[in-house]
Amino acid sequence: MAMKCSIEDVQPKPHSRGASLDLLQEYRRSPTSNIRNQLVQLNLGLVRREVNHWLHQCTETYDDLLQVGCLGLIRAIERYDLSRGHAFSSFAVPYIRGEIQHYLRDKSPTIRVPRQWLELQREGNQVIQKLQTKLGRRPTDLEIAAYLGISLEDWNQAKLAGCNRSLLSLDAPVQDEGEGTTCLGEIVPDTRYRSFQLAQEDQIRLQQALAKLEEGTRRVLEFVFLQDLTQKETAERMGISPVTVSRRVKRGLGTLKQVMVSSEIEEES
Repeated sequence: MAMKCSIEDVQPKPHSRGASLDLLQEYRRSPTSNIRNQLVQLNLGLVRREVNHWLHQCTETYDDLLQVGCLGLIRAIERYDLSRGHAFSSFAVPYIRGEIQHYLRDKSPTIRVPRQWLELQREGNQVIQKLQTKLGRRPTDLEIAAYLGISLEDWNQAKLAGCNRSLLSLDAPVQDEGEGTTCLGEIVPDTRYRSFQLAQEDQIRLQQALAKLEEGTRRVLEFVFLQDLTQKETAERMGISPVTVSRRVKRGLGTLKQVMVSSEIEEES
């Protein structure tokens, strides 16, 4: 993790509920970093307990999870209100747990890989290092599988799971039959750009259709839908009744739909 705080080397003092409450009251009156750090020291056991719970369910290190959990603890300290009568530990744990869960969710890969394959891949990496030192060369897949006591197919599955879990750079070279070697980014369609193109085309088509409407109806639609005015505000601005605005909106939308459908048919033909 890029972000580190000075909490990791602090030895927490024995937890005292009374001392914690006194400090929380003091922090409420005067929120200083010194008081906050004392509160973190007193309640670090809450973070350690959550870290131990999540440590065996992910691949993150203890220190990283501890740092993240401490951020949740700090947020709990800043938001705790003694007047509500909640125990601080009950209040703080959801913040600590939530911070760790958000961190793990952001760090998790898009593709979920079975834990057994991840463990097998970790063991395989250790075996590769051992065999490479022993043999003086990189071991073959068959040698790795034999050392692990599994079939070659199972080892290949574990390797494939690891590859699928890793992101592929858009700069990765790809062989193109027509133009030779190119990069992956050049041949992967950008759906966001395509969506932008469609939005631009729809906007142009809408403007062309609006231009074909009677001026009063067009102005009503522009006020209501483009400038987000209410029908009452539109009526006041145009000097007509709200009923007239409502009628023009209904009539204008019907005409607009017909015009846009007709233009689409003409383009397709």
